[in-house]
Amino acid sequence: MQVVREVESGRSCAWAVQRKHNIKGTNTVMRWVRQYGSGKYGKIIRVEQADEVNELARLRSQLRQAKEALADAHMELALEKAFLNVACEQMGQSAEAFKKKQAGRRRTARSRRTPGSK
Repeated sequence: MQVVREVESGRSCAWAVQRKHNIKGTNTVMRWVRQYGSGKYGKIIRVEQADEVNELARLRSQLRQAKEALADAHMELALEKAFLNVACEQMGQSAEAFKKKQAGRRRTARSRRTPGSK
């Protein structure tokens, strides 16, 4: 306890106290200070301002919303693929054949219109 008090008082560093008392272990004094001391050494204290705490909560909320949106997008994509497979099965053709553009034909009615017609 005397060694711990010497280090915590600031009179000597842990290395000097170790040499003074002929302690063999290199980390022994600092381990004692962390274990038996007042908590001044060995503990990390983070000081935050009030707006930083709110910023952290806001960022966590944004991350949660982004993860939910990504999960929703994955579900929609899976549903669209399943719907395409069912529709192609009912039409009697494969999904790959349905996706391909037929040679020489346009895909939509909108693309058949000329610029002046409605």
